[in-house]
Amino acid sequence: MHKEKFDNLVKIMRRLRTECSWDSVQTFDSIKAATLEETYEVLEAIDDKNYETLKNELGDLLLHIVFHSVIAEDLNLFTINEVIDSISEKLIRRHPHVFENLAVENNKEIERNWEKIKMQEGRNSILEGIPKNLPELQKSSRMQEKVSKIGFDWENKDEVWNKVKEEIEEMHESERTGDRNLLEKEMGDVFFALINYSRFLGINAENALRRTNKKFMQRFNYIEQKLKENNKSITESNLEEMDKYWEESKKFFN
Repeated sequence: MHKEKFDNLVKIMRRLRTECSWDSVQTFDSIKAATLEETYEVLEAIDDKNYETLKNELGDLLLHIVFHSVIAEDLNLFTINEVIDSISEKLIRRHPHVFENLAVENNKEIERNWEKIKMQEGRNSILEGIPKNLPELQKSSRMQEKVSKIGFDWENKDEVWNKVKEEIEEMHESERTGDRNLLEKEMGDVFFALINYSRFLGINAENALRRTNKKFMQRFNYIEQKLKENNKSITESNLEEMDKYWEESKKFFN
């Protein structure tokens, strides 16, 4: 039944590519921004623990996978079946502890084996495969995770925290020099060290920042709403008044 439903989705997409004037002219490039947007909508639904929305957003993301695959079929590049075969073969190849009865002691060893297998597949670097267009915060996290799997890492979180403090001090020193280029470099080192510290604490830095951004938006929206209730616009207010509503907002958005 599941295969029939998936096949039906592919058939619908193929028909749209033939009979819909909009779908028929789309390309990889023209829909890639929407693909990224759908990915973030999936993440938002997960953050909100809204599983009805998550179901719908996963459907939208699945549509984009099929859409890209059908575009590829039209260009005689590859088929949706080849996409499925590729990921199935990769999962089997990279899980020898499941499909070949390879003995492993723990998840750390599984991760090390995963990286070894990727290198055997032709990767020239442990860091190869990290998307160039990945947001820099996520890119830092992925790089640190990858090198950690092969043992290039700090011994404990205290060492990492000391590194954070060291980088903050270097940033302050660079600020005093007036060298903007140096300040930018040192500030980048602070961010990188903080992301590393987050990893040692088991906190996903991207998720943490997303939560903070959401909280800030909710609190500022509260300020705007309170001003609106008093027939005021944000430009007619002042810092003292906005601070008052900001403190109020903390009771509702934490």
